[in-house]
Order: sequence, then structure tokens, then C-alpha cells
Amino acid sequence: MMMAYGMFVFALNSAPYQELQRQSAWRHEGQGRIGKRPARQFLGPGDDTITLTGTLLPHFTGGQQNLDQLRQMAAEGAAWPLIEGNGTFYGLYVIESLNENKSHQMRDGSAQRIGFSLTLQRVDDDRADLLGSLTGALARAATGLLA
Repeated sequence: MMMAYGMFVFALNSAPYQELQRQSAWRHEGQGRIGKRPARQFLGPGDDTITLTGTLLPHFTGGQQNLDQLRQMAAEGAAWPLIEGNGTFYGLYVIESLNENKSHQMRDGSAQRIGFSLTLQRVDDDRADLLGSLTGALARAATGLLA
């Protein structure tokens, strides 16, 4: 397991990512002053964004169904815990965007190569109202196994 986002597992056989980019910001509000630089006051953490990029080769790794599962999670609007395979807990994240590009199509139009970019945005850990429901995730997992 490379990483888990809620019940979705990033692994070599599902949706392996090749790059993880994290951008963290902190808020410093400025107050204008005459003849001097603005005075700054630290207001706390700002946005914390993680972007995962990768390439799926459906004959060897996961495929379209994995990206569809992430889209379904995004449509719920829920926050899920993000945990790296080494045990690093990043916090609760929502899916902000999912981009994909398909290439090397077969005769039936199915792609042999699917590039993806998943952008996750951190939410405060005390926002339990946004936390995803395991019942929905388990139902998706069972449906995926039966399909």
C-alpha cells in the first residue's frame, strides 16, 4: 500500500501515483503603516494542498474504474483521512479536482494509458460533519467486487 484515502487504497495494482506534491501556506495579515512596511500578524494555517499524479496502464495496474471510484467519493463532498503507507497521517482531505487524459486507444476506444492528477484540500480535523461514511464506502467496495 502506497497510501490510503478513506477506504480507497493507492497501490501498484489499483492507482499507483508517481509523484506527490504538497503545498502548505500560512496566513499573515498585513496592516498598512505610513512610511514603514506593513505590520504583519500571524492568523494561523492557510491552505494545505496535496496533488498526486500518476499513470495507469489498465493491463498492468488499475484502470478507469479506480478513477470513477474517486469521482464518486468527490461527488459525496465528504472529507476522508489521508494516510501514507509508512504510517504518516496527513489529516482530513476533500477532493478538489481530478483530471485524466487517455492515450494509446484500442479499436474499441479503451485507453491503454490513463494519466491522472488528483488534487486534495485539507479541512480542519474538527469538521466531523464532513467525515465520510463507511457504509457508503463499503457499499462501493462491495459493488466494485461484484461488477
